[in-house]
Amino acid sequence: MRIAVTGSTGFVGSNVASVLSLYGHDVMGLVRREPESPVPWETRLVDFSDIDSLAAGTVGVDAIVHCAIANDFNKLLADPPAAYDAYVGMTSRVAQAAKRNNAHIVYISTDWIMDGTGHLEPENHPGNAINFYGYLKALGEQVIRDLAPTSGAICRIAGVMGRHQLAESPRSQDVGFGYFVYSLVEALQAGLPFDVWMGDRVNLITTPSLAAEIGAQVERVITLGAAGTFHLVGDDAIARWDLALLVCDVFELDAGLLRQTEPPVDQLFPAAVPMDSSLGNAQTKKVLQLGSTPLVELLRVFKNELETHQLGTLTKPIRP
Repeated sequence: MRIAVTGSTGFVGSNVASVLSLYGHDVMGLVRREPESPVPWETRLVDFSDIDSLAAGTVGVDAIVHCAIANDFNKLLADPPAAYDAYVGMTSRVAQAAKRNNAHIVYISTDWIMDGTGHLEPENHPGNAINFYGYLKALGEQVIRDLAPTSGAICRIAGVMGRHQLAESPRSQDVGFGYFVYSLVEALQAGLPFDVWMGDRVNLITTPSLAAEIGAQVERVITLGAAGTFHLVGDDAIARWDLALLVCDVFELDAGLLRQTEPPVDQLFPAAVPMDSSLGNAQTKKVLQLGSTPLVELLRVFKNELETHQLGTLTKPIRP
């Protein structure tokens, strides 16, 4: 199929686009400016503020995967109207473009729509965000429900492990789980200590998945024409410190280099964060016909990716 991806030059988007290409689909990245370096799929310039431009740029596509986000959170907090447009407005415009072209819209959402008081929240949980990022992503979910009630797919992700497929990782550990595993592995392989951030301003429990595996499950959503809300996460909820220890075990690293610390003040999220953002995936597995995705196996796949520079997944494409 021909599949357009927003945010294809970002962390999650580059993995989704790479896996879709690997699985034989014709991928097109929708971009607001030409990439600084060549990318291995077609890119098309569009005006994300204009529905007509988005619709014209996606004529003939079978699906649009909307991965793009604005992640300068301090800037977003300082300008709420711009933040709203960057998330909710853009999602609406992308969804309307998909509707014009009869394309399947797949919206990448987040575990941070939850308030952090539950555990392994099911797919039918509407969310109860405690910060502006989760709130904006939850509003984006509602856009999909309103504009594509029987055809849109909302795909929540959590604790994304992996590496950027087009560039060096742009940041290290944060108070979520972004780049946590990769940063830990890089530090310990270099013989450096690694501070595992703890405390009440940190996301401490989640259900990690691998960026490439998310791409494989997105491919399954598109192939099956699935609609509804899905949790594209691994099978296991785990605490931050326990994840660090498990990474050391799988990657054969020295756990003695790990330390528990509070995050630096300048690295705190400018709002509350969910303590436990774990997501259950029972309904997702049933609808998407997925097999087991244990955390330890996802870590082994990621280890192989770093050693061989070859993407790996547990979920394989469905063939006729």
